[in-house]
Amino acid sequence: MNEPATANGKAPDPTPNEGSMHPVRGGSLARMGSAMVANSRWVFSVWLIVLVGLGVAAPSVFSSLAGAGWQANGSESVQVRELAQQHFGGNSSAAVQVVVHSDTQQVSDPAVQHVLSSATTLFHQDPRFADVIAPQPGMSISPDGHTGILIAGANASTDDMVKAVDDLKGELTALAGNGIEVYPTGSSALWSDFNKANHDAMMKAEMISWPVTLVIMVLAFGSLVAAGLPLLLTLAGLVASAGGLVLLNTVFPISVWAMNFAMMFALALGIDYALFIVSRFRAALSKNPDPRAAVAETMDTAGKAVALSGLTVIVSLSAVLLVPAPAVRTMAIGIILAVIFVLAATLTLLPAVLGKLGRKVNGGSLPYAKRQQHRSPVFAAWGHLLHKHPWPFALAALAVLIGLSVPVLSLKVAMPSIQVVPTDAPVRQGYELVQSQMGKGAPGMLQIITPAAEADATAKAAAATHGIAMVTPAQKAADGSGYAMLQAIPTVDPSDPSMGAILSQLRAGLPAQALVGGAPAENLDLQQTLNDYLPLIIGIILLLGFLLLLIALQAPLIAILGTVVSLLSTGAAFGVAKLIFQDGHGSGLLGFTPQGFLDGWGPVFFFAMIFAIAMDYTVFLLSTAKEHYDHSGDPKIAYVDGLAHSGRVILAAAGVMVAVFFTFALAQPLPPKEMGIILGVAVLLDAALIRLVLLPVLLRLTGHAAWWSPAWLRRVLPKISFSHN
Repeated sequence: MNEPATANGKAPDPTPNEGSMHPVRGGSLARMGSAMVANSRWVFSVWLIVLVGLGVAAPSVFSSLAGAGWQANGSESVQVRELAQQHFGGNSSAAVQVVVHSDTQQVSDPAVQHVLSSATTLFHQDPRFADVIAPQPGMSISPDGHTGILIAGANASTDDMVKAVDDLKGELTALAGNGIEVYPTGSSALWSDFNKANHDAMMKAEMISWPVTLVIMVLAFGSLVAAGLPLLLTLAGLVASAGGLVLLNTVFPISVWAMNFAMMFALALGIDYALFIVSRFRAALSKNPDPRAAVAETMDTAGKAVALSGLTVIVSLSAVLLVPAPAVRTMAIGIILAVIFVLAATLTLLPAVLGKLGRKVNGGSLPYAKRQQHRSPVFAAWGHLLHKHPWPFALAALAVLIGLSVPVLSLKVAMPSIQVVPTDAPVRQGYELVQSQMGKGAPGMLQIITPAAEADATAKAAAATHGIAMVTPAQKAADGSGYAMLQAIPTVDPSDPSMGAILSQLRAGLPAQALVGGAPAENLDLQQTLNDYLPLIIGIILLLGFLLLLIALQAPLIAILGTVVSLLSTGAAFGVAKLIFQDGHGSGLLGFTPQGFLDGWGPVFFFAMIFAIAMDYTVFLLSTAKEHYDHSGDPKIAYVDGLAHSGRVILAAAGVMVAVFFTFALAQPLPPKEMGIILGVAVLLDAALIRLVLLPVLLRLTGHAAWWSPAWLRRVLPKISFSHN
């Protein structure tokens, strides 16, 4: 259809509305993008309602979400905690321990007793606490009599107990004075202090990463308007996901860590997706001045890649939901929710905005931006260089990746120690005070619940176990349930590597009906569960990643290669993590004391995250190469033009992700530091060595075979094309 002429014989400037006169070419995403432009007012209205509705709840996200959940559901240690809360006045691992110490006075002195009485009154006024047990000689009073531990039983869930410590911590520590120190400790207090430190660190990192990201966006796009779109899109995804998590938390507890990870992933992936869409839109607009047609072409090509990438991320993280640990599951839910909102905004809100902006997307352009081309001559030259000399580049990349992966063979994992909490946190000060006064294992007492009739036999067996320093007298349940509880104090710190062997020997040597729990046992049971599920999760993620690539690319060989090479950046990232966090290389520069291991949830969770990000770049590169192969039928043109058209976007997206992740390396708490460095290294290696070197070389070496597919497979697979017809 020809454009209608005006009175002076010239065609008018096309507008989104006039573009609607033309039939939309392409598939369903092209039609969807065109519809977003044609109905932009409705799109903006719906998103405004969503953002306002969810935005009302968003500010309370960190105070509303759950603070605990680090447990293996169904484990022996969780059974012990539940029995302790039900039959022993809440004296479980979730109980709050208040350490009271004086260098000059003893626990029995009036001033110390007044502090203990005041603390007891505070606990009695809060229904979340059950029985309060005063310090007892030989059990919770130090040998010199200067330190005592007041125990406030848990009468609520572990999450509510963390909130209870949040609420009372200030009042408890305010009781200190006149030479008397007061420190809330125990598992609930640990998570209270750590969650606060973690939140502060994450917010600080986010504040640093946003301006850094904007600078990278401006350099990548050369336009202030184009650079601002990804940040606005990400902000919309963050607000929506924060509000969504608050609403989900009313149905079942969502870990506060879910929002921490959602913030990071929404920023990284939101910018990734917007980069790909906006850069493709600008290229389409240079060929077709009709914004609506340019949006349709963009969504028919780049939109498909973004949709597939988002689906890959969601599928990869869904595998983590198999782990029966509430905190781990809800962290995955948080990221999935953020990705869903970011993806929805990318496929609906962004096309509507681009359609409205049209050529104004290049507003605020820097001088060099006018020289930019969608087909980068630099990356085209790089593709030709790889074509001429594939083996040297491939072998060099493999040497680096394999060399960095070797240390992973001796990687050790364990649940976080007290060192993840800042040195000035009350829980750490109380923990270290108890160790100095009562022994290394005193902060990590193991709880044993056994039938009362077997209490004596259980006590003898526990006392005879290697690594147990002392066993307290059995305490019979006051409710007549027939249970008895004993406390076993280990000889080692709760995070000592030998603690696992001590727990195993203790459980093996006790009567059959005796159960062993306590905070150290809960950590060890969770670690074992994570280890058990790791191979299953890796297998599921690899299988689903391969199937998604196979459906998208319709070519089994390149789908296999694209999946397998993603393991190289993962292995290298964990190898670097071993050198830094286990061996301590660079710990002085990064400002932390190594624990001698990587935090136990790292392999399961980081593998899913790294693989999802790696597949993100794989989809961007291979979908672009597939588009050019479908047009030309020439494998050389496919990967050279694939690099030329996606290389700058991949490099810019990787730069943003590395900047975002490495800002978390500045955090004081160790887990965010681990997360930032591992993910940052993985993205850096994946983009630089795999997507821009190794994968193009594999396309060069495999030629037509990379894109070949048997006839029977083509009949089975859904028809997907990245070309715009």
